[in-house]
Amino acid sequence: MKTHFQKRRVVLLGSTGSIGTSTLKVAREMPEQIEIIALAASRNIETLAAQARETGVRHVAIYDASQEKALRELLPNGVKIHVGPQGLAELATLAAADIVLIAIVGTAGLYPALAAIEAGKDLAIASKEILVMAGEVITTAAAKRGVNLLPVDSEHNAIFQCLDGHAGSRADVSRLILTASGGPFRQLPAEEIPKVTLAQALKHPTWVMGAKITIDSATLFNKGLEMIEARWLFGIGMDRIEVVVHPQSIVHSLVEFVDGSVLAQLSCPDMCFPIQYALTWPRRLKGGLRPLDLAALGKLEFEAPRTADFPALDLARRAGIAGGTLPAVYNAANEVAVDAFRAGQISFPGIWHCVRAALDAHEVTPSNTLETVVAADQWARQTATRFVAKFS
Repeated sequence: MKTHFQKRRVVLLGSTGSIGTSTLKVAREMPEQIEIIALAASRNIETLAAQARETGVRHVAIYDASQEKALRELLPNGVKIHVGPQGLAELATLAAADIVLIAIVGTAGLYPALAAIEAGKDLAIASKEILVMAGEVITTAAAKRGVNLLPVDSEHNAIFQCLDGHAGSRADVSRLILTASGGPFRQLPAEEIPKVTLAQALKHPTWVMGAKITIDSATLFNKGLEMIEARWLFGIGMDRIEVVVHPQSIVHSLVEFVDGSVLAQLSCPDMCFPIQYALTWPRRLKGGLRPLDLAALGKLEFEAPRTADFPALDLARRAGIAGGTLPAVYNAANEVAVDAFRAGQISFPGIWHCVRAALDAHEVTPSNTLETVVAADQWARQTATRFVAKFS
């Protein structure tokens, strides 16, 4: 017999991005089960203020301190504004919160993530950087405090669902298989890859996402980051984490067990599915999500990734196996390279060249403190910037 579901009170950090707006959509469909109690954004004050008026939150945070005064003029009376990195940490530790969903891009999510864990809040993770950069720090802290780390990425959420009931028996797992859409260049001839334009890279065939993650999907760096993230989320070695291309984006990931059985999680390509499950776990509740029509879909296709033409996966495996600070370098160098590609400074393949060069130049050190991770991130950004100039 199922127990009564107690409403989840959610702090949403990164409310104006695609994950944030999808989270608000889920909450809108489930007002009896999910309550948003605080919102945070980087600098989009108009959208943040509109969200605050809709949800009735009494706390908001703006990362860009220069926007505080303008935000105040847009907010209803009685809403408290928290500012900068400290403001994010203050929201993450609100006494009323049950769970903190972090959808902040980059290193800005690290400190509020740790603050939430230290405050005993469950963490719903949509920001890859948190575990890619500081997987050891975050998972160690969560285990110490007995905090649940709930994945929001569709691929990791799928694995989380497939492993339900197998949490204490990772030895039974043969492989974690992340699915990738293949991006817009899945069938592009190798000789055409150097000619890829920014406009082409921003046309994802399945998902509507921000510019950075859309380009990462085109290069497969998005999937490389997910491989490293999966290693920390599920305690599985990089040698047992693989990627398969699945252009329909219906099978979100699979788990193969030692007896040869494979479990997969399927749903329509809508981020509201993993968001809802992360916020209502361990229960499954009815929301406003569209069910899957397999007959209408007709077929599901799978193929091996083109690792020779898209080397991001091999670079990720190298970083994940080496461990220490190398995953942080992988992540930061990619961010710099993507920015350079968007600015027209390097070619599309220049993104891989820049990241590989940064990995080659880095001397790996242990990543058991946040200070070490942040230092590696800063080193990688400076180093990758120099390589951008070289590959221009």
